[in-house]
Amino acid sequence: MTVVNADNGKLIATLPIGAGTDAAAFDPETGFAFSSNGEGTLTVVHEDSPDKFSVVENVPTQARARTMALDTKTHQVFLVSAEFGPVPAATAQQPRPRAPMVPGTFTLLVLSR
Repeated sequence: MTVVNADNGKLIATLPIGAGTDAAAFDPETGFAFSSNGEGTLTVVHEDSPDKFSVVENVPTQARARTMALDTKTHQVFLVSAEFGPVPAATAQQPRPRAPMVPGTFTLLVLSR
């Protein structure tokens, strides 16, 4: 995760996060930033001061749970995922096929302190 000062473009911090990141969010009231990672983690970063950020933890979630929303009123993080079947064989029409979602396995994860 790269943290940049939006006013002057100055690089503030570069922090390690999980792989397969899809979303990031910042809760200004709590000072926490979040990175949802497809590997099955949610990286939690804290703004210790305007010029210092640190990784608090990597919360285990679910593989491919990387689509994220943050409710800044309740301070809850929402992630979605599902179980996936085997990747089908590549074809001329689908040279890089994706694994299909297993019906009935859609999952909404709600995380809070």
